[in-house]
Amino acid sequence: MSAGLPLRVEVNGSTYEREVEPRRTLADFLRDDLGLKGTHLACEHGFCGSCNVLLDGEAVRSCLMFAIQTHGRSVQTVESLAGPAGELSALQQAFTEHHALQCGFCTPAMLLTAQEFLGANPGVTDERAIREVISGVTCRCTGYQQIVEAIQSVAAAR
Repeated sequence: MSAGLPLRVEVNGSTYEREVEPRRTLADFLRDDLGLKGTHLACEHGFCGSCNVLLDGEAVRSCLMFAIQTHGRSVQTVESLAGPAGELSALQQAFTEHHALQCGFCTPAMLLTAQEFLGANPGVTDERAIREVISGVTCRCTGYQQIVEAIQSVAAAR
């Protein structure tokens, strides 16, 4: 077993200090060490995007990143989107209202990817731009149209 390296990282607004093996992925750290199961693993090669989280506000593939690479940085998972009493965020509510999920496996990554897009592009409802940004997350159920509509509705309301 490798010697652990000290890690200090902010996850969803809370600071964590742990020792991690140098080869431990961010996805495994989030799921297994912190118990944040909303980060899903599928291909584990970075293709599908199911493991997307926000690192300093930008979507990254947590299966391709080592946890130690987040030292001193901020990570946001899907668990951070709901309010303190569990109320849905506007984006989560829009996904519900527009039926933008079916099996739900890609939903956490899709929500975080949309969150990044909406933050960087306030008010942008252009379908082509939205489709481009969500193209990095594979969804095998919805056909993407409802996801685009949900994101457009949030962008238009802002």
